[in-house]
Amino acid sequence: MTADLARSAVGLRSERGPVLIALMLSTSLVAIDSTILATAVPSVVADLGGFSQFPWLFSLYLLAQAVSVPIYGKLADQMGRKPMMLFGVSLFIVGSVLCGLAWSLPVLIVCRAVQGLGAGAIIPMSQTILGDLYSVAERARVTGYLASVWGISAVVGPTLGGLFSDYASWRWIFFINIPLGALAVWLLLRGFKEQVTRSKHTIDYAGSAALAAGCSLLILALLEGGVAWAWASATSIAVFAAGLLLVLAFVAIERRAAEPMLPGWVVSRRILAAGNLVSFAVGALLFGLTTYVPTFVQGVLGTGALVAGFALAALTVGWPIAASLSGRVYLRIGFRNTALIGATIALAGSLLLATAGREVEVWQVGAICFIIGVGMGFVNAPILVAVQSVVGWDRRGVVTSTNLFSRSIGSAVGVAVFGAIANVTLGGQVTSISESATGQGGSALFDAAHHVFISVAVVGVLLLVAVILVPAKPTQLFPDLDAQPQV
Repeated sequence: MTADLARSAVGLRSERGPVLIALMLSTSLVAIDSTILATAVPSVVADLGGFSQFPWLFSLYLLAQAVSVPIYGKLADQMGRKPMMLFGVSLFIVGSVLCGLAWSLPVLIVCRAVQGLGAGAIIPMSQTILGDLYSVAERARVTGYLASVWGISAVVGPTLGGLFSDYASWRWIFFINIPLGALAVWLLLRGFKEQVTRSKHTIDYAGSAALAAGCSLLILALLEGGVAWAWASATSIAVFAAGLLLVLAFVAIERRAAEPMLPGWVVSRRILAAGNLVSFAVGALLFGLTTYVPTFVQGVLGTGALVAGFALAALTVGWPIAASLSGRVYLRIGFRNTALIGATIALAGSLLLATAGREVEVWQVGAICFIIGVGMGFVNAPILVAVQSVVGWDRRGVVTSTNLFSRSIGSAVGVAVFGAIANVTLGGQVTSISESATGQGGSALFDAAHHVFISVAVVGVLLLVAVILVPAKPTQLFPDLDAQPQV
């Protein structure tokens, strides 16, 4: 596959179609994994025990994914996208096999971290390869393909998780990744030809280690603060302090590194800094909804887990629909104007959720989630394309991964802040969703969810402000230094 491809052909049956299918399959590994395990948690705990430890199945996965994203991005700019993508998919498959064979919950938790390290390569590399293969105008059409994967996974994931748990074994929720990943690897090996000019590079090992360790500790402190230990405890302070010191050490290392893992211009240029801030807000808003909407629907409205899951699924259906349409819009009115429309819609939906009372119907919650999803779809896709479009091949990997890393950090911060708000409101009045459903503590649970939703609306305001900071007409950065290899 060469750079002089007939650029008019962008569908699945075009010459670039097999690579696009491989990217969709690779993305589906992460997309399905994000929803399939939640339904199977009761079966996993019943088989392996360790109920108090099960949140680590998600925390450690998120942690491993977040800290590895910027490292993969830099390595992809040095060695090419293909080896990083193949490594990520292969590692995810290995992690899935190990998870399926796990004999205890601690072993399963560690194996989930292996999966997370693989996922840290899959998502940024998919978006980066998409930016390499397709022009800005073409991406307006193909963005919908990757976006559709998330929408389909929002329905398929919980369904498969329930089916495997009830009629087979929870272990199949991991084994199902093997054929999907193997097909993605085969298509990438056959269809993706990448000619990278090989030159000697200096790997920033010290910077990579400091970034991974520092971010790990900070995200760990945010995820477990108020859960595993009190916010003001000696453990919490020590973990925060150690993480902050390592991040400061990373900054000092990067200033002296010959080829820094995270160059200073990634956070100093307005278009990139504003784009990262938008991604941060999107991550916080997304996790605020995914964490507390099901709790609200189950605990306050008194529905089952399946109904609560489908109410939230409306969010992940609205997102890919809007992302698919956003390409046509930003080609006409620009990246920022399209994102402004999306941020306004997302804020409107957040305000509707913040003002919802106890008498709200489940379908109304679903409709509000759909509105917010549409808004975020119109924000996320244009901003990511905007930041990719201002740099060349040799910087696109680090720009894309930094943007997605910002979203991961926003998710972690959102989980911590919203969790603290909920815990303060509850004050130990409710110990389980079933307790509230039977009438005990329902008022307290409603108040907690209501306060979280008000905070989500505040994040919606911050999202709108961040979009306003994005330049109306982004200009090319470093046009004289870009090296575009043949792909």
